[in-house]
Amino acid sequence: MAAAAALVTGMLSATAGEALAADTAVAAACKIEFGSVTAGGDHVHKVVTAGSPPTVQQKARYTDLFPEGLPRLSTVFFNDPVVTGFGGAYAGHVVIGSGLYDSTYFLTESGEVDRTQAHNFRVGGGWGDATFLETSYPHDTNPWALVNHYALRSNGTLTRWDSKGGFGWTNPQSAGGFSAVKTMALISQTATYDTFLATTRGGALYTVRLPLTSPMKPIVKIVRTSTWQSFDTLIAEKCGQYGTVLLAIDRDTQSAYLYAIGHANGTATVIQGLGKLPTTFTDPLYFRDTTEPGTAPLLFGE
Repeated sequence: MAAAAALVTGMLSATAGEALAADTAVAAACKIEFGSVTAGGDHVHKVVTAGSPPTVQQKARYTDLFPEGLPRLSTVFFNDPVVTGFGGAYAGHVVIGSGLYDSTYFLTESGEVDRTQAHNFRVGGGWGDATFLETSYPHDTNPWALVNHYALRSNGTLTRWDSKGGFGWTNPQSAGGFSAVKTMALISQTATYDTFLATTRGGALYTVRLPLTSPMKPIVKIVRTSTWQSFDTLIAEKCGQYGTVLLAIDRDTQSAYLYAIGHANGTATVIQGLGKLPTTFTDPLYFRDTTEPGTAPLLFGE
């Protein structure tokens, strides 16, 4: 797509003197673990390495975990490799059709899915108009002390729920005005705020900081004014001390591009194109995979 190609060219032309927080050496070593749900309901776990060129490697594939063609949205899925009596577990939240589900499945010692364990537990209905879903674990020392769940509706309402102790969705806080947003990615989680990158259908790129206060009052800053409209999914991971590596997926062309992003500073934020990934992206749903919450915190910084 011409817009995507222009985006790569534009991001490489940073003005003289700009220095990416995640420098070339660091960026080349950065990785993003991501998952997908295939049309057949498999969960595929892959990793992108930001080399020259970037590479994609499959880590695992677990078959027939979801009903075919129905999963629409997913939060981060975390992989806990140490579960008493099992060989590990994956867990996250998924919108299947118009229902929200808590999805957890356990692995045997041989690394296969334990089919004797139920894994999709219904949380509630009424999610047919949801367009984005994510979960933040802001407290690294005790990741279950406070969990923040986020959802964006097609009417432009962004809502956050608390889930203390990892159970329940409580204390909903909402803000309107996000109807132009196409997709988002969590890029920073702290004890006092969460920050997202957000793209609009018109091509703009914003940061959206959400203080962990009541009522929720978003702080929105423009990063780029155009060329980001092609991407349907964004997945971010920490890169270096202050940077982020970003995976941007265009489902129309079944392609994806990798970017290194420096310290968030509005339109002065440095974004460097790291290249197109050498594989096709044909699955209907993509999301971030990671280790147990709190062990690999995001950091974008403002």
